[in-house]
Amino acid sequence: MTGTGIIGVNTIGIPVGDQDRGLAFYRDVLGFEVRVDAPLPTGGRWIMLAPPGSAVSVSLVVASEDVPAGIETGIRFESADAGATHEELTRRGVDVGALLRWPGVPAMFQARDADGNRFEVVERAT
Repeated sequence: MTGTGIIGVNTIGIPVGDQDRGLAFYRDVLGFEVRVDAPLPTGGRWIMLAPPGSAVSVSLVVASEDVPAGIETGIRFESADAGATHEELTRRGVDVGALLRWPGVPAMFQARDADGNRFEVVERAT
């Protein structure tokens, strides 16, 4: 079998009801850096953000009937200390679930963005 030419993961789309509100959440609350914010000829914007230093970004796509907001994204963001991140996001008013700690499994918790999209934060394995 020959290669397809796919060499990595660049960005993961997250549907949002309002791109400005989504941008404010990921940039101002989570502290992500804006990599691209450009108008699209079809309306809306192409917005890519990422945690500082991350090779993979998220793109805030306009929600639609086919791609609704308020989904389980399947995204697992990484943290050096899940407990400290849980405390900080709670302090910043983010809707976070319980901090889970199980033997042999990295500490983790679930959170929701401004549109109710769910993601997890998982402690980096050492």
